[in-house]
Amino acid sequence: MTMSDEHTAPTACPPGIQVTVQRTYEVHSDDDLLTVRHAVRAATVECGFGLVDQTRVVTAASELARNAFIHGKGGALTVELLTRTGASGIRLVIQDDGPGIPDIGAALTDGFTTGGGLGHGLGGARRLMDEFHLDTRPGVGTTVTVVRWTMR
Repeated sequence: MTMSDEHTAPTACPPGIQVTVQRTYEVHSDDDLLTVRHAVRAATVECGFGLVDQTRVVTAASELARNAFIHGKGGALTVELLTRTGASGIRLVIQDDGPGIPDIGAALTDGFTTGGGLGHGLGGARRLMDEFHLDTRPGVGTTVTVVRWTMR
C-alpha cells in the first residue's frame, strides 16, 4: 500500500532539486531517538529554517523515528538537505522492517493508536511537513518520506 501527498517518487528528485547533503542514523534505542532529534535540529539550522519551522521538522522527525523504533522494531532515518531555485529544504526518510501498517487511513486518524501514545504521531507529522509519502507492506515494513521547504 502506498499513500502520498506529493506527485513525485520519494526517492527521486524532480528537475531543479538537488540533494546537497545526505546523512543516515540508526534508530534502535532511546539514545538513537535523542541523536536523531539533535541531528535533525542541526540540519534545519544548516538549511536556514527559522525557529518555528525547526520545531515543526524536529517534532515530525521525532514522531516518525519513535514509530519506527516502537512499532517497526527499529530502523533508520536518512536526512537529506535539498536545494531548488529560491529555497532550501529537508527530506526525511524513515524506514523500518516491521510488520507494516494494516490500515493507513486509521493510522493517520488523530487518536488512533496501537500503542500507549496519544495517536497524533503519523497524522501530526503529515500536517507539519509540506510533502508526505507513506509506503507500507504487511510483513515487509514501512517507509515514510517527508519534506519541508524554507519557501513554499
